[in-house]
Amino acid sequence: MMRSLMGRTGPTLARQWHVFGNTACRGASHKGAACPPPDGASRIGAGIGRMSNLVMERGEGSWLYTTDGERYLDFGTGIGVLNLGHCHPKVTAAVHKQVDKLWHAQVNVSHHDQMGELTGKLQKVMPPGSGLDTFLFVTSGSEAVETAVKLARHATGKPNIIVFQGGYHGRTLLTMSMTTSKTIYRAGYGPHPAGIFVAPHPYFRDRENRLGDAAAWTIEQLEVMLLQQTTKEEVCAVIIEPVLGEGGYVPPPPGLLQGIREFCDRHGILYIADEVQSGFGRTGCMFASERYGVSPDILVFAKGVASGMPLAGIASRRSLMDKQPAGSQGGTYAGNAVACTAANATIEVMTEAGFMQHVEERGKQLTEGLLAIQKAHPDLIKEVRGPGLMIGVDFDDSKVEKGFASKVTKASLNRGMILLSTGIFETLRVIPPLIVSSSEVEQGLEIFEAALKDAAGQ
Repeated sequence: MMRSLMGRTGPTLARQWHVFGNTACRGASHKGAACPPPDGASRIGAGIGRMSNLVMERGEGSWLYTTDGERYLDFGTGIGVLNLGHCHPKVTAAVHKQVDKLWHAQVNVSHHDQMGELTGKLQKVMPPGSGLDTFLFVTSGSEAVETAVKLARHATGKPNIIVFQGGYHGRTLLTMSMTTSKTIYRAGYGPHPAGIFVAPHPYFRDRENRLGDAAAWTIEQLEVMLLQQTTKEEVCAVIIEPVLGEGGYVPPPPGLLQGIREFCDRHGILYIADEVQSGFGRTGCMFASERYGVSPDILVFAKGVASGMPLAGIASRRSLMDKQPAGSQGGTYAGNAVACTAANATIEVMTEAGFMQHVEERGKQLTEGLLAIQKAHPDLIKEVRGPGLMIGVDFDDSKVEKGFASKVTKASLNRGMILLSTGIFETLRVIPPLIVSSSEVEQGLEIFEAALKDAAGQ
């Protein structure tokens, strides 16, 4: 069903772009026609890429507010971190209470109650039947992936790891070497660590036709890898994002994750699920592994766990964790007390009755709306895909210009909504807060279609 755009969002739709270098501004509403970087920006390293020079002052629910008094609908959620939106009242109240008691109790020195409570809450929300009952905490997704690899190597006594084409696992030396979503993360940083082998992901086999035997073909390629590149006696683990993130927001074809699980069991290899982006309700289940009915030996989590507080970690079985010597894991800020408090409150909200049903309903509404827009613009949008509120919009790169997805994100920003692109293809990721309302979804769809027309010059 087509939406009537003009007249529903008012004069914002008529605003034109002002582009200054790498800066996108919303025209006359900004102070200064050139929308200059804020004070202090010149002292931030050039290695940080940024989509705008907006200065955010506060956030509330699905909305961000700038120091200039502008309001933005946030369908990027801090790249998937703010699953409960900005400053959720229950998380905010818990954090305020905790900062008056204890900020930090270093994990290698002592325990604290919030971490103990968090391990109990996490155990209850692990994929059913997984046996994941033991946890280690760190501060970032990259660090959590490294922690998982370290555990796998300790537990198996084997050095090598198999990753998948298009995967994103982080920006530290090891994790950037495991990352193949795009070369910018690893170019110029060699030499890279040895022992990393890249398996083909079925999505990249035939992006146009999506052959029906894609999962079986991928498992065949894993078997061939053991004959040509590394033996099963050398491989400690296979790691995959259940839903590719930077690689294009690609859900697994039927049978893929089950096939990888069986491959690992057959050869005595551990299966690691990198759920940094797909975890904590993003796909409509607490973890995507549950959605697809496959339990890993090690589950990596971060992003949405603590509503923006720096916390990440891994979950595994006690029998594996016990194979690591004391002192082999840890970190200065690992399991920070305030971050654990935020995580406890976050999980409490996500486990309330009806929460995941809400995610599914808003995901269905958003997907159906995007499919309607695709139907109206078949020359631009090739595919809308993804579970829950982890949705990818893939533009037809045989028909649109290179950089079209970025043009759409800039046009969307100009109209008051934050959207993000993914890796090397012309694909958007649409990831609103899980608490997004029906009316906010409709507003987001209207802005997106208008931005799409802007980018296409329609």
